[in-house]
Amino acid sequence: MPHRRILLHLVSGATGQTLDSMLRACVAQFPEHEFEFQHWNLIRTRNQLRRALTGIASAPGPVLSSLTEPDLQQHLEEGCARLGVRLLDVMTQALTLLQDVTGSHASGRPGGQYVMDDNYYRRIDAMHFVVEHDDGQQARELKEADVVLVGVSRSSKTPTCFYLANRGIKAANIPLVMERPLPDELFALEIPVIGLTIDPDSLVEIRRTRVSSMVPAKSRMDMALHESRYVDPEEVRAELLWARRLCARHGWPVVDVTRRSVEETSAAILDILEHPTPAGLPG
Repeated sequence: MPHRRILLHLVSGATGQTLDSMLRACVAQFPEHEFEFQHWNLIRTRNQLRRALTGIASAPGPVLSSLTEPDLQQHLEEGCARLGVRLLDVMTQALTLLQDVTGSHASGRPGGQYVMDDNYYRRIDAMHFVVEHDDGQQARELKEADVVLVGVSRSSKTPTCFYLANRGIKAANIPLVMERPLPDELFALEIPVIGLTIDPDSLVEIRRTRVSSMVPAKSRMDMALHESRYVDPEEVRAELLWARRLCARHGWPVVDVTRRSVEETSAAILDILEHPTPAGLPG
């Protein structure tokens, strides 16, 4: 099938983040095609919906809706029928299932997942915690974390911590450096400590890219790339082996981040937190 570009209209009564995330996961299964998203967010009145329908009419394409207000959804269905464009309501089947299970009716409140409740404030607190406890800062407060990540430099500790914070998890991280002693507080924790590791060749490439972006002068860059232990393949292998042995010695499970997105790494960590085992998770 020839390569072609497809325009999708995403209609939401809230921020559109849920619908956007779901569709991006779906379109990733069709790499031979190029998809463009047109977002119509915060659709909460008929006037706003008419504006969206006018935009859809000017550039027709399939419409996906996460509207929760029945009246607006009905008008969207009627508008799409007039325009001759396909419409998929991604919320109805899930809401119908939950209504059947609970015996209650859905509230129809748009953006209900973004309400400023305890979960919201827990995520905000977790974000602040990550900032204050990144890269080994304030080690005396590690006991206040929900999880502590350890790993060598450039093993995705910080971005993973921020992703976990968005799930309400207070995550601190400690860098593993062979010549640097680890804080005593790390070994007295009753909360999970999880190691992150990565394939040596991948780590070397990541570090070289990092060094190149940080060293403007060519002579200094060449020195960093070719003489520094930081990017030397044999040194990196030894560093990773030392880190793995350290984790094994203390019974810390290890997650291999090679070819894993931050989201996938975080999912593996959440699985460990929810289903802890003595052996942890193999790389």
